[in-house]
Amino acid sequence: MVNLPRHFGKASILPKTYFILLLAVIAETIGTTALQASHQFTRFWPSALVVVGYGSAFYLMALTLKVMPVGIVYAIWSGLGIFLIALIGFLVFGQKLDWPAILGLVLILSGILIIHLFSSTAGH
Repeated sequence: MVNLPRHFGKASILPKTYFILLLAVIAETIGTTALQASHQFTRFWPSALVVVGYGSAFYLMALTLKVMPVGIVYAIWSGLGIFLIALIGFLVFGQKLDWPAILGLVLILSGILIIHLFSSTAGH
């Protein structure tokens, strides 16, 4: 973790950091959804949205790395992204989820909650 300036308390920075990380997850989810809609980059606007979505996601994720460790940031970013993409795949693209897939998604969300609520490494 990066040492924070003395005039910044962790309590004041972390909610903002989590918000930025959530925006990164949303941007990545938009980029991945657009990737499916781009039909292997044969449609211009969805393809452009892929580039903007992923570019924004990585930029925003990089901002959170100033405050939180990379392993925690990446675990939250990828875990929430997996869950949201699976949900969008089911709702928007009609992709089916069987019980093992649903159980796996529940375990991913459980892992994110455990990190957030109980890990001192998460920076809170």
